[in-house]
Amino acid sequence: MLDIPNNLHLINDAEAETLCAQLRQRLVEVVSQTGGHLASNLGAVELTVALHRVFAPERDRLVFDVGHQCYSHKILTGRDSLMDTLRTFGGISGFPKPAESICDPFVVGHASTAVSAAVGMARARTLMGKDYHVVALLGDGALSGGLAYEGLSDAGDSGEPLLVILNDNGMSITQSVGGVAEHLARQRLKPQYLSFKKGYRRVMQAFSLGRHVYRVTHKIKTAVKETLLPCSLFEDMGFTYLGPVDGHDVKGLTRLLKYAKELEGPVLLHVRTVKGKGYAPAEGEPDRFHGVGKFDPVSGRALSPASPNFSSAFGETLCALAEKDSRICAVTAAMQPGTGLDGFAQRFRPRFFDVGIAEGHAVTMCAGMAKQGMIPVFAVYSSFLQRSYDMLIHDVALQNLHVVFCVDRAGLVGEDGETHHGVFDVAFLDTIPGMTVLAPASFAELRTMLNYAIYQVKGPVAIRYPRGGEGDYTADSGIDAAVVLRKGTDVTLAGYGPQINALLKAAETLGEKGISAEVVKLNILTPASWGELFDSVSKTGRLWFYEEVMAANCVGRRVAADLSVYGIAAQYVALRNLGDRVPPQGRTEQLRRMNNLDAESIVRQVEEVTVLEKTAGRTSG
Repeated sequence: MLDIPNNLHLINDAEAETLCAQLRQRLVEVVSQTGGHLASNLGAVELTVALHRVFAPERDRLVFDVGHQCYSHKILTGRDSLMDTLRTFGGISGFPKPAESICDPFVVGHASTAVSAAVGMARARTLMGKDYHVVALLGDGALSGGLAYEGLSDAGDSGEPLLVILNDNGMSITQSVGGVAEHLARQRLKPQYLSFKKGYRRVMQAFSLGRHVYRVTHKIKTAVKETLLPCSLFEDMGFTYLGPVDGHDVKGLTRLLKYAKELEGPVLLHVRTVKGKGYAPAEGEPDRFHGVGKFDPVSGRALSPASPNFSSAFGETLCALAEKDSRICAVTAAMQPGTGLDGFAQRFRPRFFDVGIAEGHAVTMCAGMAKQGMIPVFAVYSSFLQRSYDMLIHDVALQNLHVVFCVDRAGLVGEDGETHHGVFDVAFLDTIPGMTVLAPASFAELRTMLNYAIYQVKGPVAIRYPRGGEGDYTADSGIDAAVVLRKGTDVTLAGYGPQINALLKAAETLGEKGISAEVVKLNILTPASWGELFDSVSKTGRLWFYEEVMAANCVGRRVAADLSVYGIAAQYVALRNLGDRVPPQGRTEQLRRMNNLDAESIVRQVEEVTVLEKTAGRTSG
C-alpha cells in the first residue's frame, strides 16, 4: 500500500513526481496479480495526480471515458487497500463505480460517453445553482465514436463551464505543421503567456474601445493559429483550446489545469501521453498490455499461456471460408485481436475493415456492403452490439439484408463485470424482424453454424458464443433447431450455448441418484422452433430451462408462453436465468454458482422438487 498524502492540493512538484513513480510501481504490482487494463492506466498517472492536485473529486465531477485509466484515481480516493481485490468477486470494479465511492460520479465501461455525461452534469449544476467543476477525460480512440462528437458539439455550443481533457496516446487526430507549430504551442503554454493573456483580456474588456481592439486582435491571432496549430476543430465547436502538452509533466499539467479551471465556458486540454509509460514491456507492446491477464511483473510474460477459444476458432474458420469466397469481408469495431481477426487482417487486408469505436456505423456500413452483393461478417462483443440497435432495425432488417453478426462475449464474461456481460443480446435480437440467432456450444458447432449462416440463411443472422474456451461438450449437433443430447423420462433440462455443459453434468449426477433427465439443446433461438423440446416436455411433464441472460424476453419465457399457447400440459416449469439485475464482476464459475446455473445447483433444484412431489404423492395416497 502507498502512503497517500491527506491533501494532494498541498504537495509540491517533487512530491508529486515521487507519488507518480510510486503509483506506477503499485499498478504493475496489482495488475500482475489480478489482470486488468494496465497500459492505459500507466499512461494516465501524471494526468490523474495533476487532476487531484487541482480539483476535489469528492465535490467536483471527474468523468472518465470507458474507465480504462481509472486505477490511479481509485488508489488516490481511499481504495488502495482494496486494489488487491480488483476485478474479483466481491472486490472493487475495474471501472468507475459510484456504489464504491462518491469520487466516481458515473458508471462507465463503453467509450465515447464522457462528454455527454459531463454536459448533463454541468447543466444540472447551473439549473440547481450548485458550485462544482466538471471534467471529462477521454482518450483519442474515443473520437472514432460518433457519440463523442455529439457531446463535443453540444458542449462547445452550451457555453457551460466544463473541462474536456483529450488524452492523446498515439492515434493522431491532428498533425502539427513542423517545428514552427511546436514552438508556438510551447510559447502559448508558458506561465508568463497565460498570466498575460488573463490580464490582457480582463483589462481590454473593461471599456468599449478595449473590447473592439480585443476582438480585432483575437481574430488575427485565431487566423494565424488555425493555420499552424491543430486546434481549429475544437475551437470551431466553441471550446477554448489548450495544448498539445506533455502528459507526463506533472508540474506543467498542474499549472495548466489551474489555468483551465479559472476560464469561463468550455475548455479542451489536449494532452499527449505514452501508453504503458514507465513499464518497458507495456511501452513495447501497448496493445497486449491494454487488457492483460496475470503476468510476471519482472519480465512481463503471461503466467498462463493462451489456449484455443471461441474467438480464435471463429477467426480460423472465417479465414478458411474467405480463402474460397472473395465476397466475404470481416468488420470489427476496434476489437481486432479480441474478436480473433488478427489472422484475417494479415491474410485478407483489402477485405478487412476496422471502423474504430463506431458500432452503429459498422452495422450500417455492413448493410451497404450487403446491398451491393458482398457478405459482410461483423465480429463484435455482445455488450457493444447494444449500441447499434437502431441500425439493426432501420438499416439491416427493413431491407432483409444478409449481414452476419458474430456476437462474441455472449453471456457472462467474468472480471470486467456489469458493463461487459453479454446478457441482453438474446432479448433484443429476437425483436429484429427477419433475424436468425444461432447458439453454438462447441468449436465444431461454431464452424458448422458460421458456414450455415453465410451460405444458407437469408437475411440478417447472428451467431452468439461465449468468451473463453469450450467445455467437456465438444460434439457437433448440426443446425437442427433443437436436438436431444441425452435421453430421459423424468425431467427435461433445456438450454443453449455453453450452459449445455452444466446440464449434461447435472443429468449424469441425477441419473446416479435415480432421476432420469433428458437434455435438450437449442441451436436456433430465433425464430422459435420448439418441436423437439415440446416433445420432450410432453413426455417428462417437467421442464427446467437454464440460460445466462437477463429474465426479460429470455428464451425460457418464450418457451413457457408457447407451451401455454399450444396447450402442452406440464406439471412443473422452472426458468433459471440472471433475473432482473446484472451480475457483478467475478470468475464466470462464481457467477454461475451465485445464480444457480452450475451443475451442482441444477441437481439440488431438481432433487428438491422431485422429493416434494414424491412426498406429496405418498401423502395423497
